[in-house]
Amino acid sequence: MSKKVFLVGPGYIGLTVLDNLLNDGYEVTVLVRRREAADDLSKSGVKTVLGTLEDSAIISEKTASSDIVIHTATADDLRSVKAVIEGIRQRSSRDQKTIYIHTSGTSFLSDDSKSAFKSDTVYHDDKPEQLDALPDSASHRLIDLEILKARAEFGTKAQLCIVLPPLIYGVVNKHSKLSIQVPTLTRFALKHKYAGHIGQGKAVWSTVHVADLARAYLMILHWAESAPDSATSGSPYFFCENGEEISWGDVAGMIGKGLHSAGKVDAASAKEIPGQEYVDVFGPYSAVVIGSNSRSRANRVRELGWSPRERRIREAFEVEELQLLLEETGSFAGYAKPAASGATS
Repeated sequence: MSKKVFLVGPGYIGLTVLDNLLNDGYEVTVLVRRREAADDLSKSGVKTVLGTLEDSAIISEKTASSDIVIHTATADDLRSVKAVIEGIRQRSSRDQKTIYIHTSGTSFLSDDSKSAFKSDTVYHDDKPEQLDALPDSASHRLIDLEILKARAEFGTKAQLCIVLPPLIYGVVNKHSKLSIQVPTLTRFALKHKYAGHIGQGKAVWSTVHVADLARAYLMILHWAESAPDSATSGSPYFFCENGEEISWGDVAGMIGKGLHSAGKVDAASAKEIPGQEYVDVFGPYSAVVIGSNSRSRANRVRELGWSPRERRIREAFEVEELQLLLEETGSFAGYAKPAASGATS
């Protein structure tokens, strides 16, 4: 298989993956919304095509002419995923094999604890029956099910993988990009003058630094390139966590400590966010995104030789993220894009 890649979503995860792809010698075409971004990427030798996730024809066309597709734009856009699948279908009809790596997320594992307790349930990516037993109404599941259906359709003609990152943190230094959950809670604290958590803040999530996550994508890609045809019927899931879990109460405490030291909040201690203020975090999905348990074990990438190298979440917040967040200007009214899907309770 050649090294022709179509990347959908050159954002926080995507740009980090892109840098690794280029370093590995892949020929990459990126779907880009803005001309300015396209011009910047072109300077790095990246081919670009202008379009959005709504441009199904463009996505299908570029997929059909690419050996590898990596989707890192969002876990919750069904239209773009269907467009990728249509492009793979065209390749399959020509007996051309395709590797597709889709980005989902471990909000899929979320429970309805509303952060009242730490769950004993831990999910393993080499036990797909655990994941497949979860309800179809779980976050991101509608899109993941579309991929599983396509996987059954294409058989050995395509290798379709689903990466489910946990709580991602850290800064993409080259591009000054930030993640979602911790920065949103920090912006909330700056606006409301206190660090907050959902409920009692006892629920926990697994964590990973974005640079460690991006390395995992390349290891999964290299595995898919050399995997036997029989691998197309194995587990489609890949978790990526660094072995550290953190409760949402401890996340809020970390934010409170940092902002209090900077003179931005009245106290270092954290407190519960009242329901009427959920609009300033993740709206109706707040209890899923920052108030649930999501405990995962990345057995499969570890078997491929992956191991975490980067800072853990508290040090990364202090060293990498806090100053960038303090330098932000403008108003804040909660996370504006979809951060989850499915049932909210």
